[in-house]
Amino acid sequence: MPTEDEISGVPTQHRRPRPSPTQIGNRKLTAQSLMLGYGFDPELSEGSLKPPIFLTSTFVFENAAAGKRFFEGVTGKRPGGAEGLIYSRFNGPNQEILEDRLALWEDADDALAFSSGMSAIATLLMTFVRPGDCVVHSGPLYAATETLIAKILGQFGVHWVDFPSGATREEIDAAIAKGREKGRVSLIYLESPANPTNMLVDVEAVSAARDAAFGADEKPPIAIDNTFLGPLWAKPLAQGADLSVYSLTKYVGGHSDLVAGGIVGEKGLINQIRSFRNTIGTICDPNTAWMLLRSLETLELRMTRAGENAAKVCDFLRSHPKVEKIGYLGFLEEGSRQADIYKRHCTGAGSTFSLYLKGGEAEAFRFLDALQIANLAVSLGGTETLASAPAAMTHLSVPDERKKQLDITPNLVRISIGVEDADDLIADFANALTAV
Repeated sequence: MPTEDEISGVPTQHRRPRPSPTQIGNRKLTAQSLMLGYGFDPELSEGSLKPPIFLTSTFVFENAAAGKRFFEGVTGKRPGGAEGLIYSRFNGPNQEILEDRLALWEDADDALAFSSGMSAIATLLMTFVRPGDCVVHSGPLYAATETLIAKILGQFGVHWVDFPSGATREEIDAAIAKGREKGRVSLIYLESPANPTNMLVDVEAVSAARDAAFGADEKPPIAIDNTFLGPLWAKPLAQGADLSVYSLTKYVGGHSDLVAGGIVGEKGLINQIRSFRNTIGTICDPNTAWMLLRSLETLELRMTRAGENAAKVCDFLRSHPKVEKIGYLGFLEEGSRQADIYKRHCTGAGSTFSLYLKGGEAEAFRFLDALQIANLAVSLGGTETLASAPAAMTHLSVPDERKKQLDITPNLVRISIGVEDADDLIADFANALTAV
């Protein structure tokens, strides 16, 4: 039997969670502190300190009127979204707590959780893009994103125009103008830093170009994949993006044991994406949401340690005679356009970088095969160090000419530094380089 809440007199199974404090006196609490309890009311879960995993497909309504009211919200017949829990394709306690906490990192209006990073991106694109439209995007993008835009949406009459990651305002203006010639520009999609080259996009310049090219009622949303640096080292909503997209599999999950995606941003746009997600069912499952809640508690600690390790490792690699160049944000040439973007947009250089070895695929493979601590695996942002060959692996499906254009060459190794001892990692890389 449900117990009566001593204050409200409402059965606890139907009472909304108590609001979580976000400020003490004049001090606004940080996202790191809020990860430990924000959005969860222990009294609704038998006093449990941590949210339980709610493994249920459906939720009981207090009465028929409540059921109708909840469905009015979830179907859009009444603004504001669902007032309560309905069905696990729409919402659930674990997912709602996760979304509340995700939004805090970028001070966003709202957030959504998805079953994978690509399901987040696909749901985003299908929400806003129609046959005959044009998507203007930066390049390169993650290979699956490029495939989704160019090949899959291309089958339905969707066009695309891209500009290089480090493009100037003039180049961005030209890309938008070219896109408008092809069709209605319904979305501007960015990835910064770009995967796998680590090139930054000037989000402020993109926002200014969008605002100059479109009237108030026709502005396409600006969405950005913020996986490589977010949410600790980059917060693109502050530079003019409307939506920030994540593979939560990476740094947010951070333990290489789950697959999930997220989008944070402006509430009106989030509500449109939520409606589409409700229909096609790309929400993440309760167990994954619960695991992400665990991971969010140590996000800042893990990313900080990985970033410190990467700086030490890259300092060793940059002067090695078998290294051609390093695409690490901590080594940008002073006065360069990339350095200017970095100073305006980023608070840290991250822990994922591109390593170009002297030679070609054979040398890259020998290096990868000789690693003993670092793992030969795709993905990034985990507690362990990972290394892969993008041209032969994650970006294999990208046409050879485009790979050449985007500097995704056979001698490129992408490295994601973890939380191991930095000197141990340096020893591992030094040993592996003897095989090159």
